[in-house]
Amino acid sequence: MTVPRTRMEITRTSRPLLPSHVHLRFDELRQKWVVLAPEKVLWPDEISADILRRCTGRDTVTDIVRGLAADYDASTEEIAPDVLTFLQEWSDRLLLRCGEDQ
Repeated sequence: MTVPRTRMEITRTSRPLLPSHVHLRFDELRQKWVVLAPEKVLWPDEISADILRRCTGRDTVTDIVRGLAADYDASTEEIAPDVLTFLQEWSDRLLLRCGEDQ
């Protein structure tokens, strides 16, 4: 019997990180970031890779959004929904996990 998995909801206080079975590496030959996971090889675009590099489990989503806004000269209100959607999709695919501030 399989126990159904509870969906982890990513919020602004979540502290996302790549699980130990997911690795973000820079492929020197292709000059691109690559995500290696069991039976998966993903090629995130530059911004996606930048988001994933910040997923260390130390910073909250709010911290990540602030850093991205500063680096890309964008408003936090403008990019926060896209970052949350991106992180939720990765979490739903079990390529990201996170903790919450309590």
